[in-house]
Amino acid sequence: MTDGDTTGQQPQVLQTLAELPPAGAWLQAHGLMLSEMSGTRVTAYIDLGAQHLTPWGVVHGGVYTTAIETVASVGASLAVRERGEFAVGADQSADFLRSMKEGRVDIVAEPVIQGRVQQLWQVTITRHDDGKAIAVGRVRLQNVPLPPTA
Repeated sequence: MTDGDTTGQQPQVLQTLAELPPAGAWLQAHGLMLSEMSGTRVTAYIDLGAQHLTPWGVVHGGVYTTAIETVASVGASLAVRERGEFAVGADQSADFLRSMKEGRVDIVAEPVIQGRVQQLWQVTITRHDDGKAIAVGRVRLQNVPLPPTA
């Protein structure tokens, strides 16, 4: 669903990760791999392992919240890129539904609403093996002007 889209055009899909600004080392260490990226849908995956675990042997919830914020931010930013804007997180909520110790999770982010000033994105993380939901989240994002390039 869109709101405030005066162009009537779908945002351009990025062809490569190279078109995104570089991620910091902290984000790269999580192992999030973006698969599909557009202003209306982002898909990704993470191969979870020992580096993602709490001392009690289950994946840390922060891994999921990082993934939720990241994929929503990428999609929301792509949706407003042609307007010279990007999107920053203003609020996030996440529900952890099942625990995991290792394995691949698939991540899908889609907009609930895309307004002129703010967007709301829904993100679902599922186990790759059986498609069962592991975590779900929502991210409210603010559309802001891109910083000037040097």
